[in-house]
Amino acid sequence: MRKKMRIFHSVCLQKYVPPVWSRWNLLCTAFLCLGLTIVRAEDDCPVSCMCARESGTVTCRDGEDFGELPVNLPEWTSNLIVQGKNLSILQRGAFIDNTTEMEITTVCLSYNGIQVIEPYAFLGLSRLHLLDLSHNRLESISTRAFFGLPQLRSLYLNYSVLPAAVTQLSSALSSQTLANLHRLDLAGNRLKAIPLARFDSFNLHILVLVNNSLETLAKENVSDLYQLRHLRLYLALNPFHCNCDLEEFYYWLKNSSQCPDAGRLMCSEPENKRGALLERLRAEDVDCNLENLEAVSYVFLGLVLALIGVVFLMVLYLNRGGIKRWLNNIREACRDQMEIYHYRYEQDSDPRLANVAV
Repeated sequence: MRKKMRIFHSVCLQKYVPPVWSRWNLLCTAFLCLGLTIVRAEDDCPVSCMCARESGTVTCRDGEDFGELPVNLPEWTSNLIVQGKNLSILQRGAFIDNTTEMEITTVCLSYNGIQVIEPYAFLGLSRLHLLDLSHNRLESISTRAFFGLPQLRSLYLNYSVLPAAVTQLSSALSSQTLANLHRLDLAGNRLKAIPLARFDSFNLHILVLVNNSLETLAKENVSDLYQLRHLRLYLALNPFHCNCDLEEFYYWLKNSSQCPDAGRLMCSEPENKRGALLERLRAEDVDCNLENLEAVSYVFLGLVLALIGVVFLMVLYLNRGGIKRWLNNIREACRDQMEIYHYRYEQDSDPRLANVAV
């Protein structure tokens, strides 16, 4: 090989004009060298990354370019994995330079400490099918954070959304560009409500809400679930309050097979039902009508007792004269009786009467 390269260099350095056939050989050799250079440029792997052309995967973990996305990705890249980079902020158009004439379908950005997603951050990833943003610390999510992802089918945001970003997430997920979203993973985000205004805005088949802070499901959400029979909802490890507010969700759970982990749903409140499985609750435990009927019965009992009290007072008022005479008679009788007892006591205590008796 070295001998051939020396011959090639000697040909390139010749000062005389070679014959016609030599010119053609030189031209072909030059094109061959140029092609090899282009192929090598296309195959160059970014610093601190590992590239696997067979699978189209570029994996970047830690490394010297700490805090930055890799640049100059090979054109054959279809899967990009970036972890441990401490990115903090996904800036506007962060992938535009990397995706020129490329067809990236999978981007994994988990464990990067991402706190802010600016608008149009994923612009240029029009063929993206899967986006993994799990295990980050999102504090701010732009309304147009996911703009430009018309083919996105799977979005992983598990253990990433902080309470300050929950409202913003709801707005970001309402984007019309996510109409083809098939799977949404929101596990472990301490959500108290589902951050989706409507389920039918997407093509959702899988919604993961495991290990959040859901106490019940809103009636609007339950109504949407009845209409979307293809949707599978995962809800284990949520602190459900098994009271009247759970009624709509309870009946949906009993009559539907859309919750694969229904056997793991437990009550956290009230205390007497803590740890009880939702599937084993009785209808009376969550029946709003029964609770309302019980409340009405107590109110009715109170009204009846109040009416009896009023009637009793009226009777007393109307018979106040007779009651007064009756009380006076009782008082006089008691006084006469007391005087008799007092007289007898004085007689019994007189010593003279005692001697006479002897």
